[in-house]
Amino acid sequence: MTHAYNQLREEGGAAESTVFQHGGWQPLRDSPESLVDQLVAHLAGLIANQGLRPGMRLPSVRSMADEAGLSRCTVVQAYDRLAACGLVHSRRGAGFFVSAKPMACAPCAQCMRESLEPQAAFDAAFLLRGMFGEPRADEYAAGAGLLPPNWLDHEMLAAAIRSVGRTANTSLLGYGMPQGYRPLRQQIASLLQSQDVPAHPDQHLMTVAGVTQGLDLIMRSLLQPGETVLVEDPGWFLIFGRLRAQGVQVVGVPRLQDGPDLEALARLAQQHRPRMFIVNTAVHNPTGASLSAGVAHEVLRIAERFDFWLVEDDTFADFHPGNPVRLAALDRLQRVLLIGGYAKTLGGGLRVGYVAGPPELIRRLVDCKLLGCPTSPELGEQVVHRILAEGQYRRHVDRLRERLNQARSRCLLQLESLGCRVPLKPHAGMFIWADCGRDSEVLARQALALGLLLAPGVLFSPPHAPSSMLRVPVSMPDHSEAWGRFVQALQMDPMDVHPR
Repeated sequence: MTHAYNQLREEGGAAESTVFQHGGWQPLRDSPESLVDQLVAHLAGLIANQGLRPGMRLPSVRSMADEAGLSRCTVVQAYDRLAACGLVHSRRGAGFFVSAKPMACAPCAQCMRESLEPQAAFDAAFLLRGMFGEPRADEYAAGAGLLPPNWLDHEMLAAAIRSVGRTANTSLLGYGMPQGYRPLRQQIASLLQSQDVPAHPDQHLMTVAGVTQGLDLIMRSLLQPGETVLVEDPGWFLIFGRLRAQGVQVVGVPRLQDGPDLEALARLAQQHRPRMFIVNTAVHNPTGASLSAGVAHEVLRIAERFDFWLVEDDTFADFHPGNPVRLAALDRLQRVLLIGGYAKTLGGGLRVGYVAGPPELIRRLVDCKLLGCPTSPELGEQVVHRILAEGQYRRHVDRLRERLNQARSRCLLQLESLGCRVPLKPHAGMFIWADCGRDSEVLARQALALGLLLAPGVLFSPPHAPSSMLRVPVSMPDHSEAWGRFVQALQMDPMDVHPR
């Protein structure tokens, strides 16, 4: 077979391959793998093993189809996929040729673990590199901050995608609107208004590609290097890194059971005169606690007294039982910017979110968005709109919330049986903020060597202070292999930083 391919002429040769004749490769008709996938794998293997060398021309679509007994459409799809991977390239009128420098393979989970050096700083970038590797189907990334895929409603999402595909018009062929798909803004405005947030779809709302983009736009629009931003301690680690990258001073405000430590907030506001305070009011990440009404009123008073913006991260609010206390509702969107999204409840790959705020600031944020990524992808926005408009989202979130409640109870019992302490018992959300009784960064390194990615407390501390705290997903005990690795790491000697 390789000999037949070696008969192909270099650079523009006219010879056709006869590799599929006389006992050559044939597709497996009863295989669960598609015919396109089989042909792609076969040709990619020949290229990797030098059976097809750089510059060689692949058989024409017609001869490949005839020799392998495939349709021409199947061969075209396979060739196009190889080209998309950088393994081959096409020349108009001449055919497909093996590329001189094939693209490197996608990183597997093992490669990703090997790339995370044991002595590297366990910072936000370290965790993010591990989160966005290519995990195996049986792996569980406890630090990733997402629900297990089998907890989400794949059929609901797939049905919405099909429905949008059937009814989509030429609007999907353009850029879309910078402020976002208007029917989705109308739907979000209705939901927020029902929760006492006075959001008008045209004046107070814009869509973004997830909460992260929303925060990024706010930071780029409102902050200058050297200014101070207050954040929560513990708080979402990605915010700390993004702020420091912009040259902003980051100051942590201790987070208590019912919200920020008010005495510390007032003292730090007077001392630093911050430009903004980023706060996670409903179902706080990582503790799962929520803001009380009394604390919310005092936070607003302090913000008014010292004249700083309040950025309210609403990422996990849909997991809150009932209507949570929101600064945006109390403030009526005067000095509060509310950011929410659907990645946690519908799927991490569906990057659809929104920002609600004062009209003049929304216009400013839209202008900032135009300079970077002019519009948010409208296909995803139409999919989310379809799910919201048809009433499926509320029922879906109710089911998720109930499952999380049950899993949280089990996880708390399991953690306590292992000797872990939970100072703040969460009433909602995906995580438990647990004290593992030792340096959780060392524990996370040991778990990583066992193939389990954890999120230690050092990440959630603005000054990256050593911590015994660990963010534990409530779903982890239900994954027996992941939980077994976690227990194994807990039982290791803390001095053994390179377990085998």
